Amino acid sequence: MSTLTTSTLSSFGIRFSGSLNPLDCTTRLATSTSTELVTPPSIAQRPKKPPRPTLHTAVILDRSPILTRTPTPFDAPTMPTKLPGSLLESKFNLEERRRDRKAFGPGFGADHPLAPGAGVTAQDLKKFGRDEDETPASRVHASDINNDVKSLDRKGQRNLYLLIQQKGAVWKFPETKVADNELLHESAARDLKELCGEAMDTWIVSRNPIGLYEIQPPTPPTDPALPPKTCVFFFKAHIMAGQVKPGKTVTDFAWLTKREIAKRVDQQYWDGIKDMLSDF
Repeated sequence: MSTLTTSTLSSFGIRFSGSLNPLDCTTRLATSTSTELVTPPSIAQRPKKPPRPTLHTAVILDRSPILTRTPTPFDAPTMPTKLPGSLLESKFNLEERRRDRKAFGPGFGADHPLAPGAGVTAQDLKKFGRDEDETPASRVHASDINNDVKSLDRKGQRNLYLLIQQKGAVWKFPETKVADNELLHESAARDLKELCGEAMDTWIVSRNPIGLYEIQPPTPPTDPALPPKTCVFFFKAHIMAGQVKPGKTVTDFAWLTKREIAKRVDQQYWDGIKDMLSDF
């Protein structure tokens, strides 16, 4: 062991008097150095992450209009009053034949034997006009008269949307909880099959939802581990063919217009989904 000198100990800030004991000085040096070390502060515990909300998916299944909209008084003057048909075409050919006969003589233009409508006479035209039935089909279906809300033929001029009613629940769009490790659009497709059956030919427009509706609990949960709310992601879909075959948990279903939906669902639910619906 090397001998500790006075200058060496003085450099560490240790003062002494009398004779030097190397072991004693080493002990004092270690004690003095340890007292100068600062105790590191205790690491604060990280706060726990809040629980995630419960995720649901719902499908807005739409039946597009199957009839053209009845023209309004503003649109009616700009629309043709008669559709082009054989009666009007025959009248035009007969008048054109008269003009050509007067200009070029018989046998030319529209008066030629091979011209369209050459064999039609004025008498045939009058008879044809009397026999032709121009009465259009009714725009009111039997399901409209009987108020059959389960028929896809009702309200042909409007968009219809599928609403279901489950056991002990209110009217709403087909909705289900998202399973673990399941994508949202996969949950939406499973939702339709489980609740509405497989007898429909449907098309989900996109993998991305068109809207979000948040359901807050009536009272805040007392357990901090419980989900604070439920988030419902809505997907748009169209029905091409078929009909609903209700699942085991579905008690009733209806095809309703946007105005009719407002009368069946809760006001809070309606305020959250009304802007996702179209009514052309």
